[in-house]
Amino acid sequence: MDYLVQMKNLMNIAVESKASDLHISCNHPPILRINTALVDLDTEPVITSVMAQELILSVLTEQQKEMLFKEKELDLALSSGETRFRVNVFFQSGFLSMALRLIPDRIRTIEELSLPQVMYNFTKAKQGFVLITGATSQGKSTTLAALIDEINHTRREHIITIEHPIEYVFKDDKSIVDQREVYQDTLSFAKALRSSLREDPNVIMVGEMRDFETISTAITAAETGHLVFATLHTNSASQTIHRIIDVFPPHQQNQVRAQLASSLLGVVSQRLVPKIKDGFAPACEIMMVNSAIANLIREDKVHEVQAVIETSAKQGMISMNKSLSDLVKAKEISKEVALSYSLSPDDLEVRIR
Repeated sequence: MDYLVQMKNLMNIAVESKASDLHISCNHPPILRINTALVDLDTEPVITSVMAQELILSVLTEQQKEMLFKEKELDLALSSGETRFRVNVFFQSGFLSMALRLIPDRIRTIEELSLPQVMYNFTKAKQGFVLITGATSQGKSTTLAALIDEINHTRREHIITIEHPIEYVFKDDKSIVDQREVYQDTLSFAKALRSSLREDPNVIMVGEMRDFETISTAITAAETGHLVFATLHTNSASQTIHRIIDVFPPHQQNQVRAQLASSLLGVVSQRLVPKIKDGFAPACEIMMVNSAIANLIREDKVHEVQAVIETSAKQGMISMNKSLSDLVKAKEISKEVALSYSLSPDDLEVRIR
């Protein structure tokens, strides 16, 4: 059996089926995720442990194989025709498995993603720190790509992205876009971010802030005249600010609060909520940093940020419950689903009565 051909065939089937994910795991047939449901490919044979290993290794380079067996897991990107996949290879019960996430072949705009128009404000800034947050698989990378591509099409800038792996591939328009992949083009997020400050960037995109050094350097970059976009796995603006500050030792936290108060432009916390019909709708909490929020960050009163978001709609701020209630009123999502995605369901219940 030509395992590389078989693997390419499975990736093509995933594309043709409009799946969001493809799973290769021993003792199962290949499995697709279509509209949130897992669907067996019954037309394909059950994958044995030997088949799983051969299928997976067929698409890896020698360097990737070496890293996989050393680290026991591996992130990478693969292509099938014009479609790219974000891939994670991992061991389970001693056997190799693979999860492939399909990446759309075209970067969609803010409008096409049904994101709030106020997010265009972030693409017009010259410097500062913008964070796109949310749980895994909530569309953070897609939103980030839309923001970066908007800058690419409207401004003449030097954009550097630091990713692991590279997901969306940008085509230079008005801007120069240099995309660096961790382990292929650089050894770490932190090292690439430090280096980027000597590469004459205007805009820096950090795929994920994973450690103290990366977060610290990103804040410094935003303070020193760069527009920095990054992601975090947090569920709200206030939780995001706490997470960043808590990364630092206690004796540095007052300084970091002051840095954030002066450099943070905004936080977008998003969830992809299942629609009544097929597909997902983005629900977004948007915090734009104004003087009131900057003072709350500086004075360690982050717990009061939510109240400012609720009362600052005229400045473009949106609470998560406002976003969810608007989707319910537009009959895009059900009340039950909205309540399950809310961090304050009692408040949401009042809004949608």
